[in-house]
Amino acid sequence: MFDTVLLRSFVAVVQEGGFTHAAARLNLTQSAVSAHLRRLEKQTGRDLLARTTRSVTLTADGELLLGYARAILALNHDAQAQLLRGPSEGAIRVGLSEDLANVRLMNVMQAFAVRYPRIAFSVRVGIPAQLLQAMDQGEFDLVIGGRCHDARLGHVLWREPLVWASGTMASPAPGVPVPLALLPEPCPYREAALAALAHAGREYRIVLVCSSGAGLCAAAQAGFAVTPIAQSQLAHGLHAVAPDAGLPVLPDIEFTMFAQPGASASVADELGNAIMLAFAQRMTPSGRKGGAKEMESRPRSIRAGT
Repeated sequence: MFDTVLLRSFVAVVQEGGFTHAAARLNLTQSAVSAHLRRLEKQTGRDLLARTTRSVTLTADGELLLGYARAILALNHDAQAQLLRGPSEGAIRVGLSEDLANVRLMNVMQAFAVRYPRIAFSVRVGIPAQLLQAMDQGEFDLVIGGRCHDARLGHVLWREPLVWASGTMASPAPGVPVPLALLPEPCPYREAALAALAHAGREYRIVLVCSSGAGLCAAAQAGFAVTPIAQSQLAHGLHAVAPDAGLPVLPDIEFTMFAQPGASASVADELGNAIMLAFAQRMTPSGRKGGAKEMESRPRSIRAGT
């Protein structure tokens, strides 16, 4: 088994190009670093460095060991960092809106389950308003979902447009009530869509109420109805209804994290940042005047603003 102290000196000599600079970097004497290298070469039974009066170069065996040494030191550093984080224990119960419950988000949750093995993570998917009500009753520590208008304090992760989605490029016929597929109340997207239509004086009829986003998308894909969804969810044949279709512009969605008082602030911040990074850099399809619009998802500290 290799001594990490010896490996650290070996890597430092290679990176610094000599014993003098390596010793200064490690806060050791040059003779101590030289002794570490002699001991490492004795352990391996191989010459690791070719020394001259002016420089040191790696031998073939040194090249081979260098990759392993860096990996061993990195793993050692990561193990120390994890153990020094403290014995985080308990459970974190997360509520997620359905438009976030995809493979990308589940990969984030899996990474956290591995990173915090003493914490039991559990996730429930639902409608944000219902999840927030459940959090008020002590059922969740964190709720993450989209909202359009809400005075409740939360940490905004990113913003993107809410759009009318249809399965065809054709627009709803003028003068005909707009057929809608909506989530049941209470739902921020439903509320925003109905308020926008009422404000514009556009008639509508609700032809489908479904608690599943997949059901709403199926209705839109079939041309049976239009449905309000986050612009980043346009996929599998869904298109944003053109701006000249006579449908009113919908407000932006704020994907927001809400935390129960007493929830672990450090873990909540880290989870929120990880989710934000997982959805960052994603370009949304065209659906507003001016063409495609990128989600406002540049990573930043969750605690920086609400």
